[in-house]
Amino acid sequence: MLKNLDPLLNADILYALRSMGHGDELVICDANFPGASVAQESVLGELLRLDGVSAPRAIRAVLSVLPLDTFIEHPASRMEVVGEPGTIPAVQREAQIEVNAAEGREVPFASIERFAFYERARQAYCVISTGEERGYGCFVFTKGVLLAPDAPRP
Repeated sequence: MLKNLDPLLNADILYALRSMGHGDELVICDANFPGASVAQESVLGELLRLDGVSAPRAIRAVLSVLPLDTFIEHPASRMEVVGEPGTIPAVQREAQIEVNAAEGREVPFASIERFAFYERARQAYCVISTGEERGYGCFVFTKGVLLAPDAPRP
């Protein structure tokens, strides 16, 4: 155990998060997502796992250490429900609460069509698969920066 770190963050996930740079993207996906095959094409090239954990709980853990990008309009995205792009399932509403809490502000999800989501996930730095059994528990997050206290602010 380490102080002040969410115990869900295993060594592989911490390594990936620390290795990412500003603008790199990570995917947190549900148990139905083809994580293993998609992750093979990601920068990291292998699937990271948080089995037995819901997507919102995984998001809480990851965003406890990962800053979201403040230079872009949508640093957080969600997979659209097929045929119902405006529908927001419970898993996505719960995830939105975690994102807003982590950032201390409203950070609304952008929506991505299912197959466009798969393509974007293949370009991500890494893919983290959860044990989320509800459909549409799939999200993309863009890493931001942590500036020194005396650095100029954007």
